[in-house]
Amino acid sequence: RLHTHNFDIISLRGAYHGGSPYTLGLTSLGPYKHGVANGFGCTTTMLPDVFRGPWGGSRCRDSPVQTVRKCSCPEGVCHAKDQYIEQFKDTLNTSVPKTVAGFIAEPIQGVNGAVQYPRNFLKEAYQLIRERGGICIADEVQTGFGRTGSHFWGFQTHDVVPDMVTLAKGIGNGFPMAAVVTTKEIADSLAQNLHFNTFGGSPLACVVGAAVLDAIEEDGLQKNSEDVGTYMLLELAKLRDKFEIVGDVRGKGLLIGIEMVTDKDSRCPLPAEEVGQIWEDCKDMGVLIGRGGLYNQVLNL
Repeated sequence: RLHTHNFDIISLRGAYHGGSPYTLGLTSLGPYKHGVANGFGCTTTMLPDVFRGPWGGSRCRDSPVQTVRKCSCPEGVCHAKDQYIEQFKDTLNTSVPKTVAGFIAEPIQGVNGAVQYPRNFLKEAYQLIRERGGICIADEVQTGFGRTGSHFWGFQTHDVVPDMVTLAKGIGNGFPMAAVVTTKEIADSLAQNLHFNTFGGSPLACVVGAAVLDAIEEDGLQKNSEDVGTYMLLELAKLRDKFEIVGDVRGKGLLIGIEMVTDKDSRCPLPAEEVGQIWEDCKDMGVLIGRGGLYNQVLNL
């Protein structure tokens, strides 16, 4: 907002960007919303979810595993992406002024269950935002540091260059640490007035972060994410084809979501209690996994 002199920021439905009074407005997951003032100047737009959304096909995602939905798109064309971009344009035309401050998105939605967008959606969305004077922010808290396997940063898989990147989790391997990376021009805008953080730039945190970066490179963890993640995705897809309640397997590298449904035709979320029983059974067998999704219906690996 300081840099662009605009106010409105757009995020995707299903996104999780934090729980502070400001970032809570960008978060669009009901279970994480609290009854406090938030969201002033924040607008959400349709999530381009090719499994659960109105449009999707069998070749939309940058993943070894696609949805089981049919696809009639010719080579090089994605009608689902085109439809979701039209919805994005509709939000820009109806819900915000002619100029916007920015757009924030995770390269793959983490808390919402490893939701992936159609190829080129993010690239076209970035272009539309920049045409309206806004900056583009990549939330790499869950996707960064080689987790997607093919690239070190999740945004690289979308062939985009954001103006700002938020980092955490993987940067410290359990140590409480986060960072924001941006351009010099945007950073200079913040320096117009005094801004400081009591615990910012901690030497201890920097040493931890540097050691994690060394380990990622020396131990080949990015390649491990790609190799192990691809194997797991392909094997999990076999379970999806075998069991009616496994609606979708998706992800990239070691960011994987298994969406549980009552049946594949309706795609109705499996009740949270039943998903919880599967989750507990996995834990009893020594497999620790997470849960996500709007209805807590996704098993996260």
